[in-house]
Amino acid sequence: MTVHPSLQSSIDAWTHSIEAITELVTPLVEGEWNRATCLPGWSVRDVVSHIIGLECEMLGDPRPIHTLPRDLYHVRSESARRMEVQVDVRRHHTAPEMLSELEYTVIRRSRQLRNESRQPDAVVRSPLDEDRTLEFVLQQRAFDVWAHEQDLRRALGKPGNLDSPGAQMTRDLLVKVLPGIVSKRAQAPAGSVVVFDVSGPLEFLRTVRIDNEGNATIDGSVSLGPTVTLALDWDTFHQLACGRVRPAAVAEQIKIDGDQELAEAILDNFAVTP
Repeated sequence: MTVHPSLQSSIDAWTHSIEAITELVTPLVEGEWNRATCLPGWSVRDVVSHIIGLECEMLGDPRPIHTLPRDLYHVRSESARRMEVQVDVRRHHTAPEMLSELEYTVIRRSRQLRNESRQPDAVVRSPLDEDRTLEFVLQQRAFDVWAHEQDLRRALGKPGNLDSPGAQMTRDLLVKVLPGIVSKRAQAPAGSVVVFDVSGPLEFLRTVRIDNEGNATIDGSVSLGPTVTLALDWDTFHQLACGRVRPAAVAEQIKIDGDQELAEAILDNFAVTP
């Protein structure tokens, strides 16, 4: 049995990012594991714990039986509580313990992915406790691991891999949700045309069009006289979409032409992850 071709790109992207994360954290001294990331309440150790925990769930390992402390200010929802268990249970692990578990988990998960024989449409339980297709879950894991690789890089001052396979998969997934952001979240009126002009390591242009019935479509063609154009670099784009920064914090990195009010509504609703 061989891996289905439509799954391979997700597996390759995941592998590239997980190996990059291992390279990033292997040389860290104990204190560097406590360095804060842009994610509220999470240190470098916590981000790596999150990755280990979700990959263990993908392997079918039982979830830890663990009671969270009551004073975790950043845990505000049931889904956040679910995510936090895998993190909090490792909060007192030493650097060698973290590295050992990361290495062992990556070995096991890589073996599982190499031997994946299920079809892309097979229904599996995702780490978010949802029934989704295997294809979607593997894309989601590649996206999540790349986004957290970038969290670690920012925390450690080691930028890179903004055009990696994981970056490309993240771009493709984020582009898919742009029509919903513009039409449903930002409530763009019928006839609106919104252009996203993204520069940098991953350069792309996408146009979202709202028809007279309020339905949204997206393509890569240039539009004459769009309602609004948002020009920004890829690093800013993905951080906004992943909820890592607020629009006001990166306002100087975004050029807006056209309807200012609609642009602000889009940016205020841009984050697709909690």
